[in-house]
Amino acid sequence: MTLSLALPLVACGSEQPKTRNDDSSIGLLLPDKAERYDDFDRRIMASKVASRCLECKLEYRNAAGDVETQRRQFEEMVDGGVRVIVLDAVDSRAAGPWVDAAAKKGVKVVAYDRLAEGAVAAHVSYDNEKIGKLQAEGLVTALGTGAATARVLMLNGSPSDPNALSFKKGAHAVLDHKVGRIVYEKDIPGWSVPLARKKITEAVNTLGPNGFDAVYAANDGMAGAAAEVLEKSGAHLPIGGQDAELTALQRLVKGTQTFTVYKEVRPEAQTAGEIAVDLLRGKSIGYLTPVSVANKSHSHIPAKLFSARIVTRKNMADTVVRDGAVRADLICTKDLKADCTALGID
Repeated sequence: MTLSLALPLVACGSEQPKTRNDDSSIGLLLPDKAERYDDFDRRIMASKVASRCLECKLEYRNAAGDVETQRRQFEEMVDGGVRVIVLDAVDSRAAGPWVDAAAKKGVKVVAYDRLAEGAVAAHVSYDNEKIGKLQAEGLVTALGTGAATARVLMLNGSPSDPNALSFKKGAHAVLDHKVGRIVYEKDIPGWSVPLARKKITEAVNTLGPNGFDAVYAANDGMAGAAAEVLEKSGAHLPIGGQDAELTALQRLVKGTQTFTVYKEVRPEAQTAGEIAVDLLRGKSIGYLTPVSVANKSHSHIPAKLFSARIVTRKNMADTVVRDGAVRADLICTKDLKADCTALGID
């Protein structure tokens, strides 16, 4: 997701081999090199930490999608004296033993965006089951009067990601009752776009371009793969995604993707930063965590879960553009200018 934020890179730390050994460091471990993480989650969280705690430092690492790299980064932080770690796990299940080992040493872990296994001190994310329902409802709306007999193809997220499992559960809670049937469904390990492209191609070859009426894609990367394959086959079907990525918003303008889901980064990152500071200072976080969640080993984990919004070409100007999440000039490339003007995106 491309955003138009101009926050200073204060207290962000850098990719150093060792962390600072003091009691004012907060660790931030992000999972991969997606554009949003380095540019926005990191910057927004660093700004919030700096505003709440002048002496605090945010020690940042990125795992570039590798579980073993993230394990080493996590253990380096623990060994280096970091007392609070904000963790967006590459693999939530794999992270469980690290989190438990850290907890035994008094290190508190805030599970960010994904709920990691183990003795997590707090969790900040979106209500992912509700997001799955929102996606499915968006697809049902797009199908209109034909929804009750519609044949739906589903591309779910990685089975190792608890968020993906929640999206899938929420989507089925709606689709299983409001569409005709699911004619093809695949989980996509690692959220791999090339694999999603391969699977949708197989579906078209097996079922034919007219063998299904809509595509549920758990994120915008896979929605883009579906749009590409279907455009080549000549099919024009409702396709839903998630994340409000720039390329997805451009597909919305073009009409090759029907909707996406907008999860604003700012409140999530700011809340995680506030929780981290309070945990570091030994303060209560109850006012920031109004609900609780459970992983496989622990229940009653304090949590804050935000709500998301559907974005279509019709409400794009009043959502992501109005909020400053994505600049209109980035969406409206030369070939999209006329469509953008018609939609009031300028």
